[in-house]
Amino acid sequence: MKVIGAGFGRTGTLSLKIALEILGFGKCYHMRDVIMRPRHILAWHKAGMGKPVDWDFIFKHYNATVDFPASLFYGELKRKYPSAKVILTIRDPEAWYQSTERTIYKVPTIIPYWFKRMVFPLRKFIKMTELLVWNGLFKNKFSDRELAIQIYNEHIQNVTRNVPKEDLLIFDVKEGWKPLCDFLDVDVPENISFPHLNTGDTMVRILNAVRILPYIVVIIIMISIITLLIYPK
Repeated sequence: MKVIGAGFGRTGTLSLKIALEILGFGKCYHMRDVIMRPRHILAWHKAGMGKPVDWDFIFKHYNATVDFPASLFYGELKRKYPSAKVILTIRDPEAWYQSTERTIYKVPTIIPYWFKRMVFPLRKFIKMTELLVWNGLFKNKFSDRELAIQIYNEHIQNVTRNVPKEDLLIFDVKEGWKPLCDFLDVDVPENISFPHLNTGDTMVRILNAVRILPYIVVIIIMISIITLLIYPK
């Protein structure tokens, strides 16, 4: 492990993931990777329960990690991988709250209960995020804007206090390549713009598509069944 991201979701973590991969740090772990790996979902659930976690298993094919849920365990990861650099992505607290509230905070509620019951990995994934993030980190009170922002600011203070200065970069992705490359001691890529991905508006459009996905799946299944009944082989 070469880089540990300590920033919350919606602080430019996907942009940082792609930036690190462009810089040659290999595959970078992100919440999107968790979704695709049911065994990882179970491992993170164990972490949320305070049980021992095999970090080498989770990060076997990765040289860096950013975003929830790994950022919640930056301290444990730094102790496990002491030579790793830590990057704390930040943004204006009000902007962070607004972006989070209209995007990833909505995920557990936009997917119908019956569909979560049908798709086991999805159900476990949502339970994991609730355990670690919404009920754990934010004490089931994320809707309390002042409390959520307080927790966000306290996290920044804790990371700043606990990680040695020489190993820590506090980074706003709006700053672009230079501070990141200086910190990691690599050259700024030529003719490649710093990636700015997963904006709030983009995420909202994705969630709107996710909202109707379960019904599309059911319609496809029903059409398939009807077709088999009408045109049996």
